[in-house]
Amino acid sequence: MSCAAPSSIRHAVVLAHPDPNSFNAAIAHSYCKAVRASGQEAILRDLYGMKFDPLLKKEERPDRKGFILSPDVNAELDVLRGTNVVVFVFPIWFGMPPAILIGYVDRVLGAGTTVPQLQARSGQGLLGNGHLCAITTSGASEDWLDTQGQTAALRELAGTYLFRAFAMQSTEALHIGGVTEGASAGFVEENLRRVGDRATSICVRMAQELFGTPFPQQVGDGS
Repeated sequence: MSCAAPSSIRHAVVLAHPDPNSFNAAIAHSYCKAVRASGQEAILRDLYGMKFDPLLKKEERPDRKGFILSPDVNAELDVLRGTNVVVFVFPIWFGMPPAILIGYVDRVLGAGTTVPQLQARSGQGLLGNGHLCAITTSGASEDWLDTQGQTAALRELAGTYLFRAFAMQSTEALHIGGVTEGASAGFVEENLRRVGDRATSICVRMAQELFGTPFPQQVGDGS
């Protein structure tokens, strides 16, 4: 890697929620704030705010004759190029990520990668040698999701599968359950603190891994 300083470590935070004032949006902004406080770079990709088109076009399939990426996909690839950490922030709807996020994986993160490449972990896409973090929310409690088997299924879908398919270096997940209208200020504050702490820990690990450097002194202790 050609980066010359920890400040060049880039985190792309991909937000998939239709409400710009939602708890998920607050999570995305909190993650970005913690990253910037660490001296690293954070870019926010608000898929609904961008009016991202999630529909994969037939000509975008790399195993088809006449393969070509659409202009909006190429533009997004240019924005994300050089990213070290990709963070998905999204609610669980009917046991699945929102369709707009699935479309983002189809069209952007998997751009130009064929099924045989995925199976062989030989794709040369954006995520190769990168790191993945999934921060998810649900109205149901974490205990209820566990009993329904949804926590494990989501971890496999949003974390392990993408991590393996795109030959990434690591994956981790943070789930926040019990997110409902009228949640207390204490609930919101505590969980945004958890998000900030997770972002800080990832920044520490990335700086040490890429540069062998200690964490910048201006960052708090994460307590």
